[in-house]
Amino acid sequence: MLTLLRICLAPFLVATILDGHYGLSFGLFVAAGLTDALDGTLARMLKQRTMLGQYLDPVADKLLLSTLFLVLTHQGLIPARVTVLVFGRDVGILVVAAILYAAAGRREFSPSIFGKANTLVQVSAVAAVLLHQVTAARWIVDLRLVALDGTMVLTVASGLHYAWLASRRVNPQAASANPNR
Repeated sequence: MLTLLRICLAPFLVATILDGHYGLSFGLFVAAGLTDALDGTLARMLKQRTMLGQYLDPVADKLLLSTLFLVLTHQGLIPARVTVLVFGRDVGILVVAAILYAAAGRREFSPSIFGKANTLVQVSAVAAVLLHQVTAARWIVDLRLVALDGTMVLTVASGLHYAWLASRRVNPQAASANPNR
């Protein structure tokens, strides 16, 4: 239910950004983040992890972040190169995952530490961009710049890492025969 709530928040977030209500946008974004944290915590504590939840949670995250990157770029608040990198990486991962599934029937494509760090920095970037529209405090300006730069670096690093992992999955015998590869 919390994941579905997060998905339902996306259009309201878009509307508030397009209408220039950045304080409300920031609040809705924080609420979406809290539902994400609460959802995962409750699922683990109550031992109610489901296959649907395992698929839906990352979809909700990607839907929310991708939509916000697009809208914030449209508003001129995030440089287009950052959004192009974010989308390019995500499309690349989807294509590779689809190929792995079609070729080898592999379904699991667990997030790497780089992917998790990338998501964290993307969330920080969106939050800082929204908050920067509310206040021009120096630390917010600095956080925005660091988070956007970090997004670009970690997007490339995690994309390369996923590509490396995928290449090892396609030919696991070669990867185990030559550990330095």
